[in-house]
Amino acid sequence: MKIAILGHGTVGSGVSKIIQNRQGDLVSNSLEIKYIYVRPNKVAENPLFTADYDQILNDDEVEVVVEVMGGLEPAKTMIIQALSHGKNVVTANKAVVARNIVEFNQVANQNNARFYFESAVGGGIPWIINLERALRIDQIDSIHGIFNGTSNYILDVMTKTGASFADVLKEAQDLGYAEADPSADIDGYDIENKLCISVDIAYNTFVQPGDELLKFGIRNITDQDIQYFKDQGWVVKLIGRSFRKDNRFSFVVEPTLYSPGEIEAGIHNNYNYVGLRGNTIGKLSFNGQGAGELPTAHALVQDILDLAAHTSHLYREFDQPLTLDNSLKLKNYVVRTSADISTYLAGYEFTKDGNYYHIDQIDTAKMHHIVAEIDRRNIDVFLACISRHRTRV
Repeated sequence: MKIAILGHGTVGSGVSKIIQNRQGDLVSNSLEIKYIYVRPNKVAENPLFTADYDQILNDDEVEVVVEVMGGLEPAKTMIIQALSHGKNVVTANKAVVARNIVEFNQVANQNNARFYFESAVGGGIPWIINLERALRIDQIDSIHGIFNGTSNYILDVMTKTGASFADVLKEAQDLGYAEADPSADIDGYDIENKLCISVDIAYNTFVQPGDELLKFGIRNITDQDIQYFKDQGWVVKLIGRSFRKDNRFSFVVEPTLYSPGEIEAGIHNNYNYVGLRGNTIGKLSFNGQGAGELPTAHALVQDILDLAAHTSHLYREFDQPLTLDNSLKLKNYVVRTSADISTYLAGYEFTKDGNYYHIDQIDTAKMHHIVAEIDRRNIDVFLACISRHRTRV
């Protein structure tokens, strides 16, 4: 099977290494890189490099296009063009998948092609394929996890060392874990993309990233917050979670507090942890490298091998009508702010410990609304959910 790779950055280079180094019998016997699409000024550096996408599209020998450029455009257009030419596409681009998964699948079906995206969620973790396997038998009613390794690294190092957020973020950037603009990682947008994709598959619906989806990141966390949580017997993680009940579902990205004995509390460094709950399998979870050159490339090559072996993935119509409802569960929260928020909490039980409010049994939508009001007043605020919860009666 001959393939073309769009982009030759970190992940694209990883795909090249795995295939060209003949990693494993299946790779060495079945895969060959014919083109690597790069900028025009790079073409002379490698005989496989080309800046002519039409050359790739019009070459009938190319069966798979691997999109690893990132971003929304030109990635979306190039994926649609490849599928329209009957070429299979695999991608690690969670942002473009989260917004266009329905269209990509429609175009693929119309042109007898396949669209696979295992590496878009969880990097090297075999999350999508196992979510699909569970769905062959089960209805999935919840998804949750640590979907972003950069934020997990920052929180883990802060917890271990007591260092400031700014110092650990700089360290993460120096190590290549965080971009120069870290907003996607620390503000929850990366998790939002990955949770959207997971929810789409799990619930057979289509949820696009947007302001209506609740997100609160770790940009405002301080070393004093970390120490306070430790004193209370908690470890903080940035979590994405969704729960489905009948035709309603919740969707939230927020810091969450765990006791040291809980699994999430023990996920260290830049690792990911994602899980589901099905009606027969129960809780099922996966832990591993969620990003990086070779782990992500490994997942991409697994998709290519599935295509070479004519292995079908679960087909979804993404047409289940569901209503977003973040009041499905009552949770306990800790909110740190210098503002007096007691008037917002009328009817709720809460205690105050310095600048830390401990609020009992409040729904997620209400809690995020209160915090958004404080933020609009330009008052520093940090929110964390306590992992224990009960369902609203």
